[in-house]
Amino acid sequence: MQTLSQTLFESLPEDLRERLGRPGQYPFTRGVYPKMYTERPWTMRQYAGFSSAEESNARYRYLLEQGQTGLSVAFDLPTQLALDPDHPLSVGEVGRVGVSIASIEDMRVLFEGIPLDQVTTSMTINAPAAMLLALYLLVAEEQGVSWDKVGGTVQNDILKEYIARGTYIFPPNPSMRLITDLFAFCAQHVPRWNTISISGYHIREAGSTAAQEIAFTLANGKAYVKAALEAGLNIDAFAPRLSFFFASHNDILEEAAKFRAARRMWARIMKEEFGAKDPKSWMLRFHTQTGGSTLTAQEPLVNVVRTAYQALAAVLGGTQSLHTNAYDEALGLPTEKSALLALRTQQVLAYESGVTRAIDPLGGSFYVEHLTDALEAEAQRLIAQIDQLGGSVAAVEAGFFQREIEESAWTFQREVESGKRIIVSVNKFNRADSPLNEPTPVQRIDESLDRRRQAQIKTFREQRDGQAAATALEALRRAAGSSENLMPYILEAFRRRATLGEIGKVLREEWGEYQPSY
Repeated sequence: MQTLSQTLFESLPEDLRERLGRPGQYPFTRGVYPKMYTERPWTMRQYAGFSSAEESNARYRYLLEQGQTGLSVAFDLPTQLALDPDHPLSVGEVGRVGVSIASIEDMRVLFEGIPLDQVTTSMTINAPAAMLLALYLLVAEEQGVSWDKVGGTVQNDILKEYIARGTYIFPPNPSMRLITDLFAFCAQHVPRWNTISISGYHIREAGSTAAQEIAFTLANGKAYVKAALEAGLNIDAFAPRLSFFFASHNDILEEAAKFRAARRMWARIMKEEFGAKDPKSWMLRFHTQTGGSTLTAQEPLVNVVRTAYQALAAVLGGTQSLHTNAYDEALGLPTEKSALLALRTQQVLAYESGVTRAIDPLGGSFYVEHLTDALEAEAQRLIAQIDQLGGSVAAVEAGFFQREIEESAWTFQREVESGKRIIVSVNKFNRADSPLNEPTPVQRIDESLDRRRQAQIKTFREQRDGQAAATALEALRRAAGSSENLMPYILEAFRRRATLGEIGKVLREEWGEYQPSY
């Protein structure tokens, strides 16, 4: 049975139908699935995690009870850098911007009471992505869930860490090896797992334009594909599990056009440049998060409006899953109340707004089609520059991405300061006596958490078989100096109760730490 969108499409002149293309068909400008949201809405995957595994577990279970349809885990900075809570550099950062995870025990608690064969989980983790996925798989194993039933995503995108975010550990070459090892392992053992979420989000949040977000993200995607091919992987064995992650900012029509352009470009890159044969390898499936950098500390309730418009743009552009930011995130981590309101924003959009009744509702708009073409042309120009430099790794080492983003961020800031670009309640309509400036409660992290986590990891080490852990870590060290896939060694080290920090230390000693040269 045809939807109204399909019926209207068939009534268009043949040449226009040919130009627009059909949803679910190459090059997927209008969406990766034929019926998009008319069959089911996008996955509502609220990004959450703070303090301890116990507190984050309670937040996850609360959000699932409120209708969230997928999990998204935020890790604290020590975890993102493969440091245990008792490392000197962890002081003051434990549990602050995400949940603190250092052992199999922590991961077990994080997902207690959450069946891992019934929920998909996204984990925002990059340099130690292989390590956190290993912990997740071991918890699934303990729950009696076979790995072929486990679904989700690890971000696992190290290039954007060098470009925009900064939580890198190792130099590019061993980092790329970890990524391709994970590709190969999951293709064989965890077929439902998305092995990378190639991220434009942090690039945009650092100050890039929409066209730069597309170009730099897809250029990084090309680098990962090339690395996997050089490692001997078959493109159609790993490419269907590649996924992407974009920001959605305030210009609704530009953002929707951005997603359409990126989808079309990736399809052509995979089919025409890399010769992938499986149509699933051509699809750009993506998660979207609304723009954290667009939120203001002034009149924070206005952020509810910004987030709703940004979520609408993502849906009009055809996202597969969505996180809506909480209105208080310019001040601190979301409270239970603000997180719930962010989820309700998605639910109103999905069930009350009517947008799910149409497939690519902006398709055919003169303006949106013009924006889609214009963004594609500018992104293609930038990708050509990156290719001339030798690809993303060479462009990172030359500082190309960083300089481009810095210039765009500076241009934006000058426009705000001059008043050319209006930010409501910041440089216009900014009344000090506004009732919307009333104090906003923020999430507070218990200051004793550092001490508690240090004591927990000390007890964990004392209660294990230390020799078994040391033997497994030494085996990992030897494998790191070879060309073997490291995933089995990482899994075994965690089985023998090694900690995240101990595994990170072994690999730091073998590979060194990345030091920017630009």
